[in-house]
Amino acid sequence: MLLLGKQGAGKGTQATRLAEHYGVEHISTGEMFRTAAREGTQFGRLAQHYMDQGELVPDAIVIGVVDELFRQDDGRLMEAGFVLDGFPRTLRQAQELDRVLGAKRLDRVIDLDVPTEVVLHRIAGRRVCSSCGANYHVDSPPEEPWVCDECGGDVLQRDDDTEDSVMRRLELYELQTLPVIQYYRRQSVLAHVDGTGESDEVFKKCLTLVDDRFDPTSA
Repeated sequence: MLLLGKQGAGKGTQATRLAEHYGVEHISTGEMFRTAAREGTQFGRLAQHYMDQGELVPDAIVIGVVDELFRQDDGRLMEAGFVLDGFPRTLRQAQELDRVLGAKRLDRVIDLDVPTEVVLHRIAGRRVCSSCGANYHVDSPPEEPWVCDECGGDVLQRDDDTEDSVMRRLELYELQTLPVIQYYRRQSVLAHVDGTGESDEVFKKCLTLVDDRFDPTSA
């Protein structure tokens, strides 16, 4: 399964819950890169170089990391099942994922649809503890003004969470991901979910779409 959606749409939250519900692995782009770098794989080292420079990891290296991931342990991950989050981001990555999967195919692709103004508020209002990484929001701050409830560290806005920076990322997402959405729509695996509701409500909608995919009596 694959979850698509703008940054701030809630992909990570829903992917984690779906993976736990179905007893499969949750694979996020960030964790995928960190694991490959930690294990010292060829493409993991290359990805680490770009991440250390604060640059986007090129498609060829992203695809290489994914290829390494799915080929390890004699293809165990391919057989056990997984929920992808944050990959693929481009049409080329989607096409290469199909190549890596071979005879296997994604069973369901869910696009979490959240308006730009909503994700802009979510991300631009986000605050993070500089010490432990705990997340807060201007709408739900820590008990003591901008002092972490968990460790007492400073709670700050990340440099890349300003409105201008977020808007640039959202515009890039729209440009790159529309062809990906169209690609999976042609494969008849795409479904849209309104991601603006409560987390539990969105999760139930995602479950219904996945379960219906395997229900021979569903329309």
